Amino acid sequence: MNPLVVERIVKNYGEKTAVNGLSLQVSEGEIYGLLGANGAGKTTTMRMVLGLIYPDEGAIRYNGQAYSKEQLHNLGYLPEERGLYPKVKVNEQLVYLAQLRGMSKKAAEVSLKKWLEQFEVSEYYGKRIEELSKGNQQKIGFIAAVIHDPQILILDEAFSGLDPVNVELLKAAVKGLRDSGKTILFSTHRMEHVEELCRNITIMHRSNPVVQGDVKAIKKQYPRERVMLATDRDVTGLETLEGVRYVTKHENVTEIGIASEDAAKRILHHAQGQADIERFELMQPTLNEIFIKTVGERHE
Repeated sequence: MNPLVVERIVKNYGEKTAVNGLSLQVSEGEIYGLLGANGAGKTTTMRMVLGLIYPDEGAIRYNGQAYSKEQLHNLGYLPEERGLYPKVKVNEQLVYLAQLRGMSKKAAEVSLKKWLEQFEVSEYYGKRIEELSKGNQQKIGFIAAVIHDPQILILDEAFSGLDPVNVELLKAAVKGLRDSGKTILFSTHRMEHVEELCRNITIMHRSNPVVQGDVKAIKKQYPRERVMLATDRDVTGLETLEGVRYVTKHENVTEIGIASEDAAKRILHHAQGQADIERFELMQPTLNEIFIKTVGERHE
């Protein structure tokens, strides 16, 4: 039984449909990617999963059970808009929030100190939120979401506003939670993070799920439209080959857009006649390309 199951949920606001027939399942030890442009229905979906609002149709199951107040102890939420009180001290605020989720004060203190140490910010234990940088406020917000050891986590733009070092720090924490068996619903605009972290995804567009499934399987459904070529000397005439859409020279590699995979063979044969091949790779589409192709075509 999967810890989080969403069954054909629908949410309407008057004549506007915010979410239309979405289904997904997130297993134990999985990070599931929920993607979409602004207004696609992601936030409404996450609010329904959290029990803040209820679907007009369909159902959401938590370990096979319907939503209840008891389920709150199993849920953790990191919102995109941070909601911590700026003038309250870190320890007072987070321990209080953990107690609201059913933790004892002593257990909350232990959990807080463990997370502060992991994020290398132990010195902020007694500081007010407003005294911290935005990056460190983000870390504290993350700790607020996980301090009570929830089974199901909803992370909305978890890495926004962070420098690369702190992105890696939080990414490692998310992977650690996944490896410990947590069930994570993860929403972001950064497709490279999704490719690294998520096994399954849903792309939403105008309230509808338009692409769903295993990331690797989804990529196989889309044509490969780029060749990366590196040679020991310049190769000329690539632009004239049938099926070549563009040629872009980077510092150490040439990127070639192709109309069909047949063009890749012509490129390889052409290049071999002029130089030694150091790299020749027919690239799978990135999630970013799939997202633009899917949402862009439907937008038109």
